[in-house]
Parts: sequence; structure tokens; C-alpha cells
Amino acid sequence: MSAHHDEHATPANDRVHHVRAGELDGHTAISGGMNGSRRLWMGLVENPPLSSTDNHHHGDSEAGVYVVSGHPVFVFHDGTREVRLHGGPGDFFLVPPFVPHREENPDPDEPAVVVIARTTQEPIKVSVPELYRSTGVGDGR
Repeated sequence: MSAHHDEHATPANDRVHHVRAGELDGHTAISGGMNGSRRLWMGLVENPPLSSTDNHHHGDSEAGVYVVSGHPVFVFHDGTREVRLHGGPGDFFLVPPFVPHREENPDPDEPAVVVIARTTQEPIKVSVPELYRSTGVGDGR
């Protein structure tokens, strides 16, 4: 006996969602708006050759990063000096909440492709002027 199941007949939070390659909303694959996620955002980001993001943090969201291809560099300040962590395919990074950082792709030819998971439904990106953590009043912590 063969039973055909219509996935859309099942309520959104009672079924597995499948996002196929090419169906992302910009960089977003999983989010509250995309498919009803309650506490998770995931997406695919490609950093072009010789590129760098601005200095930023992700608010109270943790970010997990998996390197698919290329060799991204994650830059942050440890309170004493600037630290540069070099990654490659198969590597993972954890960016804790409120940690200012930037991503760089120093390769002149190859893009750096990463999958990012954050502990919020939507991406949070707060640009900051420096890599130092803010400790002033009104910084949201």
C-alpha cells in the first residue's frame, strides 16, 4: 500500500521543511519568515575574493560557522591584541554573543563559502567602529 503525503497539509511546526539549493531567500535558508523557525537562523554566505566585512557583532545571538570552501579569516580583539583565526574547508567557528569581529577573504582568486547558524530566527548584524567590546552604558548589555 502506497500512501502519498502532502507536506503542506501538516501544520508548519509539525513537519520537516526542505529548502532545496537555489531556494534561499537571499542568504537565508531557515528563519522565522522563511519556514517558521522559532529560535534558529541559518544561511549560506559567499565572501568574494579579496573582501572584508565591516566590524560587527550579532547581538545576543550565538553564531556557528562551517567553512564549505575557501579560506576565510575571522578577526577579533582579545582585550590585548587583534587575533586572526585562519579557516579552511571543514572547519567550524563559534562567535559568542556581542563579540565584535569581521570576516576576511584574503584569497585573490577563490571565494570563501560558509554556512552560518544563529540562535535567533532572523540574522542580527550590528556594525561597530572597532573590534573592542563596548562596556559603556546603553550598549544593550
